Amino acid sequence: MPWYFYTLTTPLSDPCDPNNYTLYGPTEPPCPGANIYLCAIRALDHMGKPIITAALCAEIIYALQNGIETPNVLLKPI
Repeated sequence: MPWYFYTLTTPLSDPCDPNNYTLYGPTEPPCPGANIYLCAIRALDHMGKPIITAALCAEIIYALQNGIETPNVLLKPI
């Protein structure tokens, strides 16, 4: 599955909205540092945008709320 960078458009951007992501590619992107903000997700692709299922959305929210990366969600310091 490909990786997608989270592209913050506003402070209230929905992390479960596929339009807030940019395709990165098949390898894990660099997201060094403290686990505070959403950096990237791994998801199935639909025309260059991630398919964000209810399970993946829950995984994203869990990672953000707990500051813990998951197999499909990477975090970054800023």
